[in-house]
Amino acid sequence: MAEHRTMQRGALLDAARSLLSEGGTEALTFPALAQRTGLARSSVYEYFRSRAAVVEELCAVDFPVWAAEVESAMAAADGPEAQIEAYVRQQLALVGDRRHRAVVAISAGELDAAAREKIRAAHGGLIAMVVEALSELGHTQPRLAAMLLQGVVDAAVRRIELGAAEDPAHITEAAVSMALGGVRG
Repeated sequence: MAEHRTMQRGALLDAARSLLSEGGTEALTFPALAQRTGLARSSVYEYFRSRAAVVEELCAVDFPVWAAEVESAMAAADGPEAQIEAYVRQQLALVGDRRHRAVVAISAGELDAAAREKIRAAHGGLIAMVVEALSELGHTQPRLAAMLLQGVVDAAVRRIELGAAEDPAHITEAAVSMALGGVRG
C-alpha cells in the first residue's frame, strides 16, 4: 500500500512538472492533475491539500536534485574561478530541463508565503555554494558577491527562457564572461 501511494505521489508530481512547464501556474489544477494521472479528482486531494502543497513538494524534491548537479559541476572544477564558471554554466545548462521550467513557472505565479519561503531557501542554498570560491578570490563580502552573481545567472536564465534573439550558447558565454570579469577580487 505504501509503495502504491509513493508511486501515485510521484506520478502526480511528474504530471505537475509537465503542466507547469507546458502552461505555467494556470495549468496546474487538480482536474488537470487527475486527468494526466488517471486518478479521480477527489483522489488528488488525498495526496495534496492544495496547489501550494504541490508546489512545496516539487521544491522539496526538485531543488535538491538541481542543486546537487550544480554542486557536482563545481566540485569537478579546479580552483575558484573554474568553480564559479561551473556554477554559472551548470545552472544555464539546466534551463531546458523540465524541473527547471516548472520552477520558473512556479516562481512566476501567485504562491502562498510558505511556498515562496521554500523557493527562497532553496535559492539560498545555491548561493551558499559559491560563497567559498568568492572568498578564495579575495572578496571581503562574498555573500553579497554571490547574490549579485546569482543575479547575473537569473538574468541569463530569463533571456534563455524568453527565447531571446541571442542563441542560448551566446547568452551562456556572456554570463560566464560577466561573472568571471566581475568576480575577480
